Amino acid sequence: MKVAAAILSVAGLAASAIVGAQMPACGSLTNAYGPFDYRTRKAELKIVEDFHFTPDVETLRHGASTATLGGDLDYTLRASPNHHRALMSMVNLAIKTKSEKPLGPRYSVDCYFDRAMRFAGDDGPVRIIYGIYLYRIGKKVDARRILEDARKIDDDDPNLHYNLGIVYLDLGDKDNALLSAQKAYNLGAQLPGLRERLRKAGVWKEAPSGGVAGGPKPSQGAERGVSAN
Repeated sequence: MKVAAAILSVAGLAASAIVGAQMPACGSLTNAYGPFDYRTRKAELKIVEDFHFTPDVETLRHGASTATLGGDLDYTLRASPNHHRALMSMVNLAIKTKSEKPLGPRYSVDCYFDRAMRFAGDDGPVRIIYGIYLYRIGKKVDARRILEDARKIDDDDPNLHYNLGIVYLDLGDKDNALLSAQKAYNLGAQLPGLRERLRKAGVWKEAPSGGVAGGPKPSQGAERGVSAN
């Protein structure tokens, strides 16, 4: 899957009451068109991508059918809340503009991931992309929590384990960083950066011939909250 190849750098709402009913803080998933699961409803999403998620929108060059890039991404993510590539583009737009709610979208970036996870709770890549976003804005403890959640859904994604290894290493957890790295490379990860960082830290070693037994252990303790950044 294309978007799963996005790798972390190896160098870094209150609920509204409507008519007396409690609505989700990040809005209802009901939409005029869809919503459709990105993994299984590509035919229905073609018209959305043709008019709103064009290559120019995906690469943040300019908008397509709305006044802003963010408006086209918002339209796409309301039609398909777990659209992996559109979520990655929303992340890149937020990083580029240094805003958790860029011009155009009706929700914050965190809200788009809340909506994606409500819509498709079994979609591991959604959590991987969210973890990447949290890492990139400095919320490494939260990134760890989300990536560990993704591991419960799909433990065989090399990009998940690579990214999780980066987070563990940045948080000083060398043991789990090594286990994640070994699993990532055993599963086919190609980028050498994590391995090189572990070598420099003096902890890298190849996985046993039988593979990685068990994998990293879930983190414990109060650090699971939102980090200072």
